Amino acid sequence: MDSIILSPELTPSDRLVLQNLANDIRVRRSPSNAAVSGNGKATGIPPISASKSKNGSANGDLNRKASKLPEDQDTRDVATLAGLNDPKSQDFEPTVFSSWDMRDLKSRLSPVVYRYILLPYVAWAQKVARFETDVVMVTHLIMYFTTSLPSAVWLFYRFSYLHGILHVLLQGWYIGAYTLLRHQHIHQRGVLAKRSWMQVFDHAFPYVMDPLMGHTWNSYFYHHVKHHHVEGNGPDDLSSTVRYQRDNVWHFAHYVGRFYFFVWLDLPLYFVRKGRWTMGLRAGFWELLNYATIILLLRCNFKASLFTFLIPLLVMRLGLMVGNWGQHAFVDADEPDSDYRSSITLIDVPSNRYCYNDGYHTSHHLNPLRHWRDHPVHFLQSKEIYGREHALVFHNIDYLMITVRLMMRDYEHLARCLVPIGDQINMTMEQRVAMLKRHTRRFSEEEIKEKFGVAKAQ
Repeated sequence: MDSIILSPELTPSDRLVLQNLANDIRVRRSPSNAAVSGNGKATGIPPISASKSKNGSANGDLNRKASKLPEDQDTRDVATLAGLNDPKSQDFEPTVFSSWDMRDLKSRLSPVVYRYILLPYVAWAQKVARFETDVVMVTHLIMYFTTSLPSAVWLFYRFSYLHGILHVLLQGWYIGAYTLLRHQHIHQRGVLAKRSWMQVFDHAFPYVMDPLMGHTWNSYFYHHVKHHHVEGNGPDDLSSTVRYQRDNVWHFAHYVGRFYFFVWLDLPLYFVRKGRWTMGLRAGFWELLNYATIILLLRCNFKASLFTFLIPLLVMRLGLMVGNWGQHAFVDADEPDSDYRSSITLIDVPSNRYCYNDGYHTSHHLNPLRHWRDHPVHFLQSKEIYGREHALVFHNIDYLMITVRLMMRDYEHLARCLVPIGDQINMTMEQRVAMLKRHTRRFSEEEIKEKFGVAKAQ
């Protein structure tokens, strides 16, 4: 018997989505026991392992009894999720901090701080952010510019190894959330309100913060928006996984190494092959300019530059590839060009609470312009389609650990983390393992030509 684990740290939206999917499983397996008791424990199968959040509740108002009519429950759940994102709804709730939900802050803070500091700050930040939900992005930008940037400057002024190590650890904590803030930035062409000085700052801050967070100037935009989303993990995608056995550590090392050492050449050449010469020149220019700047800084102040620029770059490049491998490790050979079957959905804490719902990767590929807060709404609205398309949904695991478990070939753990939808609900654990193994198999060039209709392009 498998179980659904409801982490107390899940976002309110993720908790609701996961409860909804768990109810679907119970209805399918045991229609007469489709209810969930008030404390969150399943009365049918599979059991839900639920624990209370820090404030003593299961994410507040979203804890409810499941309906015996799934369509009624779905309607209510979608309406609840939509209300959380709608400033005109009484249920509207902006994201202010990654670690705490707005609904919990009133009980966590003193009444004076909540009323006279937090609420005025939220009201101001909502005018600064492009979307009223995105107070957290203003919060994070303030945090980066008052900690990360001054720390880097001070290292150049007065270096110490202790400070350098602490700075790298700080950046290591920041880079995941920053990267996904930038992810929203490159897709929406900004995260701040389209007004006067804010537009200037919105355009300029990546040139300051990107190198400190391990990114090279504009490369994320060219590689991710203009290349990866165009190719969609197909054979012409430089970060495609289809030519690799996704549980083979040597294939993974080749995958990472190619990006590490040759992206500066591969990406411009990709644009040249596609006849986009100007884009190729731009991509090459910004990448090489960033390298030249780092080399120059290393020559001027090696120690400070090592800890502020080079180490974050090396860490970030590894992180990007580990993440992308996990996002596209499972590819259905029947329809490998389908976004539903070449990417996955994660309902977990690190990806969604701290990284702007990055776990909803299928939703993002289906619509790259979809706002990050809208992913759970879309998923729940479209779950029947996800089921028919044999999409994969996991919980209680992030992309990093998916990659690690694949390198360990621990398919049993991955199968336990799978949230079955559609026909997958009737699968045994052994059948899940077999399915996941099929989806990590390397494609031959003949299969690529047959499935994608193209010859070898790399």
